[in-house]
Formats: sequence, structure tokens, C-alpha cells
Amino acid sequence: MASEPIQDSDDDRPHVEVNVETTNRPTPPPPAKISVIEEPADRLPKEWWKTAVAFLYALFNLFFTTVVITIVHERVPDKSVSPPLPDKFFDYVDRVPWAFTVTEVNGLILVGLWMVQWLFLEHKAIIGRRCFFLIGTLYMYRCVTMYITTLPVPGKHMVCAPKLYNDSTGKIWRILRLISGGEKLRIVLSMTGSHLMCGDFLYSGHTVMLTLSYLFIKEYSHRWMWWYHGICWLLSASGVICILIGHEHYSIDVVIAYFATTRVFWWYHTMANTHALRGVPNNYLSRTWWNPIFNFLERNVKTTVPIVFSCPVALPSFCRQRGGGGANRRKRRSHRKDYDN
Repeated sequence: MASEPIQDSDDDRPHVEVNVETTNRPTPPPPAKISVIEEPADRLPKEWWKTAVAFLYALFNLFFTTVVITIVHERVPDKSVSPPLPDKFFDYVDRVPWAFTVTEVNGLILVGLWMVQWLFLEHKAIIGRRCFFLIGTLYMYRCVTMYITTLPVPGKHMVCAPKLYNDSTGKIWRILRLISGGEKLRIVLSMTGSHLMCGDFLYSGHTVMLTLSYLFIKEYSHRWMWWYHGICWLLSASGVICILIGHEHYSIDVVIAYFATTRVFWWYHTMANTHALRGVPNNYLSRTWWNPIFNFLERNVKTTVPIVFSCPVALPSFCRQRGGGGANRRKRRSHRKDYDN
């Protein structure tokens, strides 16, 4: 602090003292930086167009199956020439005519349950393309096994449609009827006792659908729904057993179908749920022929798909308002508790 008088000898004005204080003022803090929280990238993109591609893949293989069935039907040996092959299950269990109807009904129930469950899943686009891809792949495998080895009919109760031999036009019409569903709905044919198309034995398509439906139902539902899993397992297991009780397939057809379905399902979901395996050189699962298709379908899926259910249709506006009002009331109650504390 400096204090000195300002004085002039010739001036009679009053003296004024000026105090000059020098202090170190604190430097103002720098402006705080605004931290911008970056939104995480979508780790589960829907990509419905990929689901459409997988659907077309499944549709093509189902169409190809009808073509192969028509071709194989012409090569099935006559029952009078080639009787059914010996089968251990058939040796101990006599045929029950209505058993295959149980298989058909169980299959329709399981497929219906899975479709309803799929509609209520939040990530139905990702799960749907997985389902379509597995259906298409398993039916493509079935086309190969049917074509390379044609088995005789497993029971003399089967009535096969007459062979067309060199009638190409008749074969085309038969394929179109199969595609339209007129002959493919085996539940109707089994009830009437007419099978028409023969030769599609190795391996069992019914076992594929019964097993695959159960696997998807169990994989994409909560563990606490054990009662639901148990019912679906009983439907699947009893349906597969009734295939054999009805003598509609050889035992080897069912066994191969079960192993093919479960292994392909487990391999795919192991690669889908274990992200550390992707791109690893010593991952032998990546040596499957369908690995490029897997990478295409799952490239942008960065985490395990959670099991979340949601309403497939938009709720009315008054329902949303009521639901939002309840949430707001709960928030106000929680804030009031925090304030009181």
C-alpha cells in the first residue's frame, strides 16, 4: 500500500490523500468444458432386408425340395419288388394307424406357438433370419440325402402316386401342386390314408420341424418359463416317437434328422453368441461352408440377443397416456421420498 500527500505550496486548496492499493486478484477459472456423451452405436440393428434375404433363401430350398421329391418319387422301387428294409424299431413295435396324425397335430401346435412367440419378441428381425437360414440349410441337406440314396417305402400301408416316367409336363404340374400346398399338407393325406408322393424318407422333414421349433422356443424364452419348455418338449418328443410308431419313416431317418438339426442349430448359435470366436484363426467352426453367409447375416450383431418381449402392434393413445401417467406418478413418489430423506 502506498500513501503520499499531493501538495502544492502555492495552492491553498485542501490536501487530498490518494491511497493506491496493489493486490493480486485471483485469476478467474477457465470455462468448464461441456462433456458430450456419445451415444453408443446400435449393437442390435434390425436390418429387415437381411431377414428378407434369409426368407428367400429358405423359400428357394423349400421349392427345391419339391423338385427333388418329384424326381426321387420316380426312382422309388415297387413294394412288390423291394419290401421295406429291416428296422429294429419296427421289429418290436407294431404300426399304429393314428400315430402319424398325432405327429402332424403336434407339429402344427409347435410351429404355431413359435410363430406367436416370434411376433412378440423385440428383436424379431435378427431371430427371424436365423430361423429362416436354418430351415433353408436343413432342407437343402435333406435334398442331398434324398437324392443320393433312395430308400424303399418303410411300410406296405403307403399308397404312392403313379409314376410319370417321361411325362415332363405332368411332373411340372405335380411340382406346382406341391408348391401350392395341395399335396404338401401331409396332415390331410395321413387322415385319408393317402401319401401320394414317396421317396422323401432320408431324412425326416417332420423331425426337423418338430425339433427346430422346440429349440427356437426354448432358446428365445426365459428360463423361468420351464413349464412352457416342458410342454413343448413333450409335444416334440411325442411327435417324433409317433413318426416311428406310425411306420412313416425308418429309424435312421429320424436319428439323422435329429442330429443334423441340433448340431446345425448349436453350431450357429455358438458362433452367434460367442463373439470372441469370430475372426479367430483356430476357430474350426468358421470352416463350415456357410460361414460367409453367417458373417453376412451376423456382421452387425455385436452382442448376444436379449430375450425381450413387446407388443407387436401399437397401443392406442389413451393406453400409452395411462401408462405414462402411472410412470410419472411413480417418479413423483420417488422424488418425494428423496426430498423427505
